[in-house]
Amino acid sequence: MSFLHISGPSAPAPMGQGRIGILLISLGTPDDTSFSGVRRYLSEFLSDQRVIEASPVVWQPILQGVVLTVRPRRSGAAYRRIWNTGRDESPLRTYTREQADGLAKRFADENVSVAWGMRYGSPSVATAVEELVTAGCDRILCMPLYPQYSATTTATANDQLFRFLMKLRRQPAIRTLPAFADHPVYIRALAETARQALAAPPQMIVTSFHGLPKDYVAKGDPYREDCMRTVIALRAAMGMTEADMPLTFQSRFGPAKWLEPYTAPFIAGLPAKGIKRIAVMMPGFMADCIETLDEIGNEVRAEFLAAGGEELSLIPCLNGSPEAIGLLETLARSELQGWIA
Repeated sequence: MSFLHISGPSAPAPMGQGRIGILLISLGTPDDTSFSGVRRYLSEFLSDQRVIEASPVVWQPILQGVVLTVRPRRSGAAYRRIWNTGRDESPLRTYTREQADGLAKRFADENVSVAWGMRYGSPSVATAVEELVTAGCDRILCMPLYPQYSATTTATANDQLFRFLMKLRRQPAIRTLPAFADHPVYIRALAETARQALAAPPQMIVTSFHGLPKDYVAKGDPYREDCMRTVIALRAAMGMTEADMPLTFQSRFGPAKWLEPYTAPFIAGLPAKGIKRIAVMMPGFMADCIETLDEIGNEVRAEFLAAGGEELSLIPCLNGSPEAIGLLETLARSELQGWIA
């Protein structure tokens, strides 16, 4: 009996002996603030059936008609208010790149490559996976950058990865990062970021998470419970109570009932209760983006001041801070056990 022996520079390494890849996946962003650029991004985002669960037969005519006729202009104006003009890109792209670069430095002396991609827009998840495979990675840890699990975020990021893998003849082995809603390192990073951002204690720190339709939760999405776990742990870490640090939800879309209380009306009603100096932090976002910088930093702040508020401090997301990179390294090393020493 004879066996075929493969050798030479073009021969792939045996599976499990190549490099290890870490894939960071963030939500996504338009390539520019033009009507067409924002429309293209929103069309991809709002066509995802994990995000909008309505039948495409019903939803797509509405989306491609009135929604994508009106919304890109309004969203484009919001993106222009927060655009990173130095790099000509959205802050989300800047910070995600910083997170990937920072994490790559932590693994610089090991057999590990790091790439990053966006679920919607560019660089795509497919581009990032191709980068890792080209670098010789035959094992990949996928890290969706969502501390709290939802089918609309973590699941669709994983979907996109496996959708691309379906096209590959030689697939890398895959691990996926679970949610880390109350991971001690994550909570410490949030608490330290808040302490660094606040020169003086506010009367209240409002936590604001991206909203989700109540119907999705009723169907079994654990997102609300994960948000509660985060805030309960954060209150304990900062010595605060529910009254000191309430939980709210932002970014509603469409006529459906979403998780409550809603951030904007909650904050606008605080001055009438004598609460005029507040801070807002958004623990569901690993990086500042349009929802944090414009929706909260501009729109909600303006409503609060108009209602008689005196000061609204915006606590930044973890972004590319040492706390963020330390968290990502901790999570990665935990999930890579057995693949790296």
